[in-house]
Amino acid sequence: MAKVTVVGAGNVGATCANVLAFKKVADTVVMLDVKQGVAEGKAIDMLQTVQTLGFETKVLGVTNDYAATADSDVIVVTSGIPRKPGMTREELIGTNANIVKSVVSQCLNYSPNAVFVIISNPMDTMTYLTLKATGLPKNKVIGMGGALDSSRFKYYLSAALQANPAEVEGLVIGGHGDTTMIPLKRLATYNGTPVAQLLAADALDKVVADTMVGGATLTGLLGTSAWYAPGAAGAYVVESIINDYQRLIPSCVYLEGEYGQNDICIGVPAIIGRNGVERIVDLNLSAEEQALFEKSADAVRKTNAVLTEIKAL
Repeated sequence: MAKVTVVGAGNVGATCANVLAFKKVADTVVMLDVKQGVAEGKAIDMLQTVQTLGFETKVLGVTNDYAATADSDVIVVTSGIPRKPGMTREELIGTNANIVKSVVSQCLNYSPNAVFVIISNPMDTMTYLTLKATGLPKNKVIGMGGALDSSRFKYYLSAALQANPAEVEGLVIGGHGDTTMIPLKRLATYNGTPVAQLLAADALDKVVADTMVGGATLTGLLGTSAWYAPGAAGAYVVESIINDYQRLIPSCVYLEGEYGQNDICIGVPAIIGRNGVERIVDLNLSAEEQALFEKSADAVRKTNAVLTEIKAL
């Protein structure tokens, strides 16, 4: 009997919970929020689609009742303030660090064996904070950013190719930030054919540039952070854990020498299964890609350093 908790019933959290329920990933999905009535109301709203959408997942919404999350297999953390237009993910750290640290601690009191999927921004730093503040095994903490950034990369690739999105493959590694993510255009394919053979260099470069500001573009249009794709990406990671799908998903995970990095959580290809991070996959990056990865890691470390300054670690 699988159980998933989503902490934060805002746009992203509610979308994640809705996808999990509709796809019948877990028997029970719990939404928890600090604002009275929000999680409860959204749970009822979802349950009123049972007959029209045809699922039997139990959905429960609660306000600050962590006991209701007990024995969760996976806990998704979306808590914190969202981005506003012109705001970087990094600017959220002061507020969101304290929120995430408190949430994770309370969840662990009731679900000590859970795998944590972190969506809260700045995602790389919040993943690192979760790992360091709790002492959890490194396989139990996964940042969702790479799954989202890769889905955006594939969207822009399919648009440029005028192709079926289901036949396009692409990976984004590095930090989950507008200047730190690395869409791997060399490895992108359309039905097995390298995209570099199908698109002109300038068109492919535009795809990369559009991917990197994909979140900021939507924030500018919507006036707040996007939610459908982030929520679905979180659910995609959870599904791989609950069903032990062993999917290769670019994920923010803790490195101990992989890709030349230590003591950092950053996006790399990882096999995600029942134990969380099953293993990290080495892509044998080119010299150019490795240099970009090192630059990205340096930027993530600078954000991580703020955790010490604000005494979050």
